[in-house]
Amino acid sequence: MFRALSIAAALAVSSASGATAQEPQDEPAPVEVMVFGTYHWANPGQDAVNMEVDDVLAAKRQREIEILAATLAQWQPTRIMVERQADAPDFEIDDYARTDELLRTSRNESVQLGFRMARMLGHEAVYGFDEQPSEGEPDYFPMGRVQATAAETGQSGVIEGLIADLQARTDAEQERLAQQSLAESLLFHNDPDVVGAEHDKLYYTLIRIGDGEAQPGAELNAYWYMRNAKMFGKLDMVAEPGDRVLVIVGSGHATWLKHFARRMPGYVNVEPMPYLIGAAAASEVAE
Repeated sequence: MFRALSIAAALAVSSASGATAQEPQDEPAPVEVMVFGTYHWANPGQDAVNMEVDDVLAAKRQREIEILAATLAQWQPTRIMVERQADAPDFEIDDYARTDELLRTSRNESVQLGFRMARMLGHEAVYGFDEQPSEGEPDYFPMGRVQATAAETGQSGVIEGLIADLQARTDAEQERLAQQSLAESLLFHNDPDVVGAEHDKLYYTLIRIGDGEAQPGAELNAYWYMRNAKMFGKLDMVAEPGDRVLVIVGSGHATWLKHFARRMPGYVNVEPMPYLIGAAAASEVAE
């Protein structure tokens, strides 16, 4: 009798479960993210090694920017985010309302490419997702402490070697720039193999700087990861399922931002190289 009741109860539970089970719902469409890396067009001089860029307001460069913007726009991004700070919760950049004026006066890539594309595509907003430390927050790039510890521990040669390599690469890039279209000059900054190798060489070599007690090289890596993670967190606050988000950012950020786009659930990384190659070819034809 007990066995019969147990079987009946099991069948009842099975039947009830089947009756209440819901059909699996469709997963929301992923957010596609295209990280477009660049050097800084306005020559702010804020990096350890800086490239001097010719005037992007000159007529030739303006034509090249138009071609680049039109080619990237073929991807039909639904949102554009740039390396600028903006206030939560919407992260919209107020200056976007001044696009017509700024396109004539500002050399910043956020304006010249980001604002231009957003206007071209009829977007109502451009979003700023940069992260900078406020009071009580860590320095996201504590290079001063790294250099001081390197001097104290006899490791200054490590940093000097890195800077020398970076300067040599920048000098070679500088020399090529005059003969290149703007799109062609950015191929180097968007080749995932090149950018990844440069990132790893710089940041992971710095992990060596320390004496076991003080480890500022490891801390620099952790804070750099933190800055980029916070930037991607802001992107996530803005993006909605199915969005195609174009991110225009210094190419040093590309490795970690692409990492998050590949690995964060609900996101897909899209490489810009096919569009950039197309823009470089179109610029050559237009000359």
